Amino acid sequence: MARARRRGENGLDAWPGYVDALSTLLMVIIFVLLVFVLTQAFLTATLAGRNDTLAKVSAELQQLSNALSLEKSQNADLQLSVSRLGRDLNAAVAARDALSGQVATLKQTGQADQATIAARTADLARLQAELDKTVTADKATIQARLADIAKLESQTQALTALRDELEKQAQNAAAATITEQDRRAAVRAQLKDEKRLGDSARAQIALLNRQVEELRVQFASVQLALGIETQKSRAKDIEIDNLGQKLNIALAEKVEELRQYRSEFFGKLRILLADKPGIQVIGDRFVFQSEVLFPLGKADLTPAGVSQMIAIAATIKDIAATIPPDLHWILRVDGHTDPQPLRGGTFASNWELSAARAITVVQLLITFGVPPEHLAATGFGEFQPFSAGDTKDAYAKDRRIELRLTDR
Repeated sequence: MARARRRGENGLDAWPGYVDALSTLLMVIIFVLLVFVLTQAFLTATLAGRNDTLAKVSAELQQLSNALSLEKSQNADLQLSVSRLGRDLNAAVAARDALSGQVATLKQTGQADQATIAARTADLARLQAELDKTVTADKATIQARLADIAKLESQTQALTALRDELEKQAQNAAAATITEQDRRAAVRAQLKDEKRLGDSARAQIALLNRQVEELRVQFASVQLALGIETQKSRAKDIEIDNLGQKLNIALAEKVEELRQYRSEFFGKLRILLADKPGIQVIGDRFVFQSEVLFPLGKADLTPAGVSQMIAIAATIKDIAATIPPDLHWILRVDGHTDPQPLRGGTFASNWELSAARAITVVQLLITFGVPPEHLAATGFGEFQPFSAGDTKDAYAKDRRIELRLTDR
């Protein structure tokens, strides 16, 4: 019995050790479970953040896709602009050829004057300037589109790199919480979605790149055509300059020829009107005091005035018979008055009186055989005074008729 009691006492002594061991094991298990739960919560939060980031990246990729679509539309507009530029270039070439044809026609006929050549040259210069301005504007637009495309490509690459990094982080985080099979399925699904988005974006970028390359080729063609047209335009400018020089020489010859006939005309009139009172030769004009030809305030020639104009008409007819038909000359009859206002009478103003006197002289010259196409009547009123001053002598000099032989 004593032995049995000792065995019972030894069993009771071992029981606290078992209890301590079980308690320790339970605490370890609880600690491991706590660590697992915390790890699970941390991984869940990390995956949620990664999913939010992936959603943001997907949204940014969608915005990029929309931007690429907008850029595609803008490139279509740019292609239309290039097409319009081509049409404008063709129109400019046609207009320039038409102007060149007109210049050639004028050169063949030999009747073009310097003002016509200058007008044609100005039209051609304006046309060239408008074409250069249009090409410069389209070139700037193309360069801006290329810069935008480069920026979009850079953003796409950055977003793609970020997406790849997030995928790696998501894969590493998912590996600690889900099985290999689930991880692979999730990764495949995610990669499939991302690949679909990436393929769509890359396809749009590739299409956009092809369109940009086509635009570059078209722009190079336009620049080449513009260079050719510029060279042709320079050649035409040289030809126009040469033609202008020839015309200047021809005009100078005609002016010199007219000067010779003017000298002959003045010489004969000097002889005819020598020692006649009230008549002066000043420069290239004959000046008749109005009292020699007209009564005061009237536009009807006096008998003395009629006889003088008849003699002048005979001299003009003699000179006109020797002038070549291609030399365009004009005998201009200018009427002038003094600044004193008219009091009553037929004419309401000095201007009407001066014009009527010039017309009377022209009509008389036509009556006695001077060709009307070589005559011109002008009235200056009191606005071209002969001399300064408010004296009677100055007013008498202001009232005059002037004859001037000039070119048309």
